Amino acid sequence: MIKKITGEIWKQMQFSGYKTLTKKYAVSNHGRAASYLTSVDKDGKLLNGSLTSGYRTLNLHVEGGNGTIYLHREIAKLFCSKKSPKTKYVIHINHKKTDNKAKNLKWADLLEVSAHQQKSPEKIAYKERQANRTVGLKLTATQVRAIKTTINNPKRKLTYKQLAEKYGVSEMTLYRIKSGENWGNVK
Repeated sequence: MIKKITGEIWKQMQFSGYKTLTKKYAVSNHGRAASYLTSVDKDGKLLNGSLTSGYRTLNLHVEGGNGTIYLHREIAKLFCSKKSPKTKYVIHINHKKTDNKAKNLKWADLLEVSAHQQKSPEKIAYKERQANRTVGLKLTATQVRAIKTTINNPKRKLTYKQLAEKYGVSEMTLYRIKSGENWGNVK
């Protein structure tokens, strides 16, 4: 028996192979998941699922499928409207991957997902840690200024590969310096 929450609406999930399973599965607009035989109210059992990369999932053994169901995607399919066919991804508005309430989920396209990730408290904290790091760095601030000057010089003769070899770093490091992802605090 599942304890009712005011305003909670349950909808049956319909995923690949769901008809072959003995139990039925449902999600609610409050982010909960349940299994049942006849109805969620009568014989429903709440499911915790497991965490996969921080996201709440259900691992179901279905024929012809991998069986991993991401709850946030199922809840968004059933309770959130899509703006356009390009919105293929589901984001958590408050950046908490386990908060699967329908009001916290939103369909987004790739650009929206990328912009949303940059505003994540975890991402901001990571950037702050990287900017203030002093141990284990291959480059000094002086070298980074020289690299930025060289990269931005329209008459530059060195390729990224040559520049990377000169300073003993990877080409990717140079691209990250150019974009400001690495050493963004050095002008």
